[in-house]
Amino acid sequence: MTATTEVPSGLAGDLPPSPREHYRELVATLLEQYRQLPVGAPVRLAKRTSNLFRIRDASSAPGLDVAAFDGVLHVDVENRTADVLGMTTYEHLVAATLPHGLMPLVVPQLKTITLGGAVTGLGIESTSFRDGLPHESVLEMDILTGDGQVVTATAENEHSDLFFGFPNSYGTLGYSLRLRIELAPVQPYVEIEHVRFDDAESAAVAISELIGQGAYQGRRLDFLDGTVFGPDEVYLTLGSFTEQAPYTSDYTGNDIYYKSIRERRRDYLTVHDYIWRWDTDWFWCSAGLGVQKPAIRRLIPRRYLRSDVYFKAVGFGRRSGLAARLTALRGEPPREFVIQDIEVPVGRLAEFLDFFHAEVGILPVWLCPLRQRNPEHRWDLYVMNPDEVYVNVGFWSSVPMKPGAAEGDVNRAIEIEVERLGGRKSLYSSSYYPEDDFWAIYNGQTYDLLKKKYDPNARLLNLYQKCVGGR
Repeated sequence: MTATTEVPSGLAGDLPPSPREHYRELVATLLEQYRQLPVGAPVRLAKRTSNLFRIRDASSAPGLDVAAFDGVLHVDVENRTADVLGMTTYEHLVAATLPHGLMPLVVPQLKTITLGGAVTGLGIESTSFRDGLPHESVLEMDILTGDGQVVTATAENEHSDLFFGFPNSYGTLGYSLRLRIELAPVQPYVEIEHVRFDDAESAAVAISELIGQGAYQGRRLDFLDGTVFGPDEVYLTLGSFTEQAPYTSDYTGNDIYYKSIRERRRDYLTVHDYIWRWDTDWFWCSAGLGVQKPAIRRLIPRRYLRSDVYFKAVGFGRRSGLAARLTALRGEPPREFVIQDIEVPVGRLAEFLDFFHAEVGILPVWLCPLRQRNPEHRWDLYVMNPDEVYVNVGFWSSVPMKPGAAEGDVNRAIEIEVERLGGRKSLYSSSYYPEDDFWAIYNGQTYDLLKKKYDPNARLLNLYQKCVGGR
């Protein structure tokens, strides 16, 4: 392929005229930026926000300004689809679709995750037991490849290899500029029920049964996730849409959602507040910044109670070394950050949690069941058994390092255990795989073919460099 400054003539040809022309102008401007990069220089994005937890080497190379690629181009209410720019945050996407009584099939938990990021880097939420991961509801996407081309990829066209290889490529094959996604109808409220189990094994059995039935006590099951507060205290949260609610709870201010799981069996939220129930306290991670203390929380404006604010604070503490210095001043051992999401088959969940409680000890822990939406598809860089129910296990904290331990020892032990159990690990955070192991797990053979086809001059990092090498 040869780079060209021209926007492909048929790009977004079936959009209404106004959003089509607006989008084509954005693409033309971006392509001109690409041409201005020095020949052979690495290509990267100049992004203002990130939800990645990898500490990366600083780069002085110029980046492509994609700030304008945040917005919803068109919502097709009749066909339940939306054409969305790749840098659109889910906060903006949901705000555009909910007034039409629609939402994306899977909405990751944090407001500033972008649609393009969730597709190239995976995402998950409580509809994933039925609808899989965000990339599984993508119908087509325009991708700026490493060689400067803009191609439209679908499951059936000449770029189907890129369509199925793009998820889990983390921007190393290209960047999504526009995605057409399916939408699902919503009702105004969500009724949720928190069901307690005394051990992980019985919770895992219940997950399998619930997914098989698709219902609970005669109600359709629309949402399913879980929270582990201890080896003998596991909750599954079952959600169902409803047209009416006797009351609604508000967890965007002084009340904290995750604490309510242990305090009340049944609850009601607006659909908007249900979608963002985890964002206000970054699940439970806001506790580390002190903002769950009532005296402090009352002083903080609600607009600052959100995950991206906490993310910036934690990121500053890590990059500046402030967190490490405070730990040393307290006379405590150094700490290793253990911020991961992994997936294991539901039948191995109890086994993984036994290992985790014994060797890591972080609590609480999030559970999110998932299965592949279309068993006919194969997502080449994150291959899962389409007949298997998996459970995502999310844990985000730090642990004290033992004497003589090296940074990454705990994370590497988790990687080894997940692989032993037939699972997979998301790559948004630090990874410690040896290179041969990494490529064996993430289908290096297919990745090499895609890389040679869509980034032949290696203008983008490769997946191992980016996700393990910290570049």
